Amino acid sequence: MITVVVLYHSSHGSVEAMANEISDTLAFHGADVRLRTFEQRYNYDQVITKQDLIDCDALAFGTPTRFGMMAAQAKTFWETTSDLWLKGQLIDKPACVFSSSSSMHGGNEATLLNLSLPLLHHGMMLLGVPYDVPELLDTTSGGTPYGASHVAGKDNSNQLSECEKRICRAVGTRLFNIASKLK
Repeated sequence: MITVVVLYHSSHGSVEAMANEISDTLAFHGADVRLRTFEQRYNYDQVITKQDLIDCDALAFGTPTRFGMMAAQAKTFWETTSDLWLKGQLIDKPACVFSSSSSMHGGNEATLLNLSLPLLHHGMMLLGVPYDVPELLDTTSGGTPYGASHVAGKDNSNQLSECEKRICRAVGTRLFNIASKLK
């Protein structure tokens, strides 16, 4: 069985909705999904540990955009993982990234690239969204070749669009397929 950690921070629920779409898709394919957050905000939240990363076969990682960068909670966590990096414990694990912003040009692509940096430093294999996912060409909201994204609106009231949901599902499917091939 493939074990996948879906790690996220969500301020207003958009990134959590994306994490759930990706998680549901992974579970549909038969993965053991471990949904994790950086801090416990609700009773059902499970906080990430470094052991979670060591034990997983693949990782999906997302936060809202913070001026084109990852949320501080995520950065703080990744800064504690030097011991994993020194031992090469995440090398060759497939990973993908996802993000949400308030506006169409609110920094999603920059954030997705920023989310990728610690994964690449750890030697993980970064998976994007290939253009055989037709929603990349049809979306009028979120979705990039760098990863799934969402445009929440200035009051964070936009629900995931059908295109954004399909892109999240495509990301989950691709992550599962690559992790399965590698295992």
